[in-house]
Amino acid sequence: MKVAVVNLKPGQSPITIAINEMSKRKSPALVAFQSEARLLAEEAAGIVARYPDKVFSNLRDMIGKPYQDVKRFADSMYLPFDIMEDSRGAARIRVSDDVSYSVEELLGMLLKYAANLAEFHSKVTVKDAVISVPPYFGQAERKGLLAAAELAGINVVSLINEHSGAALQYGIDKNFSNESRHVIFYDMGSSSTYAALVYYSAYNAKEFGKTVSVNQFQVKDVRWDSELGGQNMELRLVEYFADEFNKQVGNGIDVRKYPKAMAKLKKQVKRTKEILSANTVAPISVESLYDDRDFRSTITREKFEELCGDLWDKSLLPVKELLKHSGLQTDDIYAVELIGGATRVPKLQVKLQEYFGRKDLDKHLDADEAIVLGAALLAANLSDGIKLNRKLGMVDGSSYSFIVELDGPDLSKYGATRLLLVPRMKKLPSKIFKSLNHSKDFEVSLAYDHEDLLPPGLSSPIFAQYAVSGLTDAAEKYSSRNLSSPIKTNLHFSLSRSGILSLDQAEAVIQISEWIEVAKRNLTVENTTSASLNVSVDVGTKNTSEQSNNGLDSDGGISNASNSSEPNTMDLGTERKLKKRTYKIPLKVQ
Repeated sequence: MKVAVVNLKPGQSPITIAINEMSKRKSPALVAFQSEARLLAEEAAGIVARYPDKVFSNLRDMIGKPYQDVKRFADSMYLPFDIMEDSRGAARIRVSDDVSYSVEELLGMLLKYAANLAEFHSKVTVKDAVISVPPYFGQAERKGLLAAAELAGINVVSLINEHSGAALQYGIDKNFSNESRHVIFYDMGSSSTYAALVYYSAYNAKEFGKTVSVNQFQVKDVRWDSELGGQNMELRLVEYFADEFNKQVGNGIDVRKYPKAMAKLKKQVKRTKEILSANTVAPISVESLYDDRDFRSTITREKFEELCGDLWDKSLLPVKELLKHSGLQTDDIYAVELIGGATRVPKLQVKLQEYFGRKDLDKHLDADEAIVLGAALLAANLSDGIKLNRKLGMVDGSSYSFIVELDGPDLSKYGATRLLLVPRMKKLPSKIFKSLNHSKDFEVSLAYDHEDLLPPGLSSPIFAQYAVSGLTDAAEKYSSRNLSSPIKTNLHFSLSRSGILSLDQAEAVIQISEWIEVAKRNLTVENTTSASLNVSVDVGTKNTSEQSNNGLDSDGGISNASNSSEPNTMDLGTERKLKKRTYKIPLKVQ
């Protein structure tokens, strides 16, 4: 976990990385409980080997997930957590006999720690934040993260997709007025991998009367594997060394059954993997791994690459899909920027170099800090208290496509009840409007468009349901009136900057035609000519919709559009005229 701070005080660097209590720029995303005390980050990391069942990690990978998916994930990672199912079908983690927390609550504790870190660093109160999320985060994950931030007392100005944060950091100090370019950002972190295609360009705009060039970027596409990351490589090493230790001990002992032993082994394996990124051979040493037995061994980089053999091909799938759907060739890509800690693994870099046919990949960004610095740039741009000297327009899009499904009496008579609402990569934020002919209450469901492209762990494509009421009552109220057209219902949706889709409001539109009595008016002869001249001038200078307002009164007389005196009129009685009236009636959405 990294925290960047936007400094508003003069004389300070506009954006800096907050340093934690151990003078580190990166803090472990851990929450622990020991003797009724809550430990966070570095303090929690200090007891993970002794109390692995009391130190909770990988919380971001659990947010918004159903219980069964969280349980499966924890077991696969040898996390000895006491996980139970709550009333929502989500996971809840028990920390003692009578105390348990939801994933949102635990993640909220981490976010509160991050806010305190930012406040200690900047010496001012921090209430607003921009939080980065992986592109595969669906509606439940994004809403869960916002709920966690609310529990921490943080106002989330916006969520930002991680690839957009990296793209901001990449482009903020560059000039694209002479050349547009396609750049791929490849990110393999601890638990996931994605590749994003970003197009950089420039356009001319007027600023203080001068023509200036403004840089911008647009995210064209993003593809991912949400279950492939550096942890998968570490697990291969864990399994390899666990087998080796079991053979040394014998007697049918399986170290995998002992959480403390596995916590110690996983901790040392992580260091071994890091050593292999710089050396061809790496040692591993774990004191008192099990039953007071020490474990020592070595492994070569070649063996490590062999153990992860199938992972290398999987690592290329996101970039292959990216180019396949974009229609671009590898030669069309200006740069391939690597971010994420796992991209330091030499074999992964070799596979990417071979696929793109390049001797070297691009490493202009800090693999660990590019995303958080980009998020800070967005925070600065959205803030009222700071002005950036460099400007970079950002156009990000929805990672998923969404549909709206309508359910109600007689709805099928009026056409399709399943409509595409948000195509994939639609601009964030956006407003969407749908209108349908219907006069009875109905239900609205929002769902992912493709069941084969759902967020991790999700089994049903539907993520939100609404009941629209008040329409039946409105239709009955006006049914005795002379309707000039069928009753319509307008639905107003919004896709927020954070990528969250919602139905904001609904209204019934009723048009009625009525005969009304209006007074007849006639002009005297002596004023006809001058009045006609006034009409001709109004008609010539107004558009059609304005003529009825500014040229002619609703009763057919001539308006007082000019400075000439009002013409004399004669009262000739009344006449009947047909008038259309439109009523917009708010409907209840719940």
